[in-house]
Amino acid sequence: MLFNALSAILLYSTTVVLAVPVSEHKRAAVTPVSAAVISSYTPYEWFAAATYCTNGGAWAACGSTCAANSDFVQYAAGGDGDSVPHWYVGWSPSLGSIIVAHQGTDPTEFYSDLTDVEVVQDELTTALFPGIPSVHSGFLSAFESTATSVLAAVKALMTAHSTTKVTTVGHSLGGAIANLDAVYLKTNIPSISLNTVTFGEPRVGNAAWATYITNSYTITRVTHNYDPVPIVPFEDWGYEHPAGEIHIDTSGVWNSCAGIENGSTECEDGQVSSILDGVIDDHLGPYGPSQVWMGSSYC
Repeated sequence: MLFNALSAILLYSTTVVLAVPVSEHKRAAVTPVSAAVISSYTPYEWFAAATYCTNGGAWAACGSTCAANSDFVQYAAGGDGDSVPHWYVGWSPSLGSIIVAHQGTDPTEFYSDLTDVEVVQDELTTALFPGIPSVHSGFLSAFESTATSVLAAVKALMTAHSTTKVTTVGHSLGGAIANLDAVYLKTNIPSISLNTVTFGEPRVGNAAWATYITNSYTITRVTHNYDPVPIVPFEDWGYEHPAGEIHIDTSGVWNSCAGIENGSTECEDGQVSSILDGVIDDHLGPYGPSQVWMGSSYC
């Protein structure tokens, strides 16, 4: 039987690597995020949460989580929630954007593939990603299982709505796939105006990947309190986050953390010094003023 991938991360990390500390980073600037900007992320929180509730099916059957973005029109969806995480693509009239969303790893259920615990990095295939650095092999496999379907849906919606605006979103593993989606879509459709918003995202690639993403893409990576998932895979294993972190601290304050792997105590790296400091419930939420929780138990 397939087992819970996040539980496996914690078990593997604490028994094999013990309390591997977060690598030391220089502290960089930390700026409080305004209430208006915080509220602007609410639709994306609900879109990420909805990936656990659609089951690859109709948007209308999703319930209150999907109803939070009531004008959204789903165009394509799929996945089995196991070897292929659920995903959907559609049009948001209120945001004026195509939305691409992927399901993450759900620590409340004993299912999921093993992608989160494979720490080997693979070179990205030149057919999909010409000249782009190495990333986590398991995340890459999860991405590849839906890439062509997502691309076809995005192209169709761009034509149907005469738009170039695309937003990729996801929570946990879904956030990692959203990063890969962003690069893949921009590589194949250079004209798109791209935005990526993720929640509780693990590290996706190596230092070259982090630098490439920082220099080339607009990605907002929301981290929450003592969530341990954003500090894995470990930097000592060759992984690094790009810039773009917004960290929600224990008091609910949102801080914009400048730079790559900001070591300030107001940011994830500084707050969670080792895997043993993590609180897995913080991975689920709540996110934002609407107190959005991520996971099938909250559908």
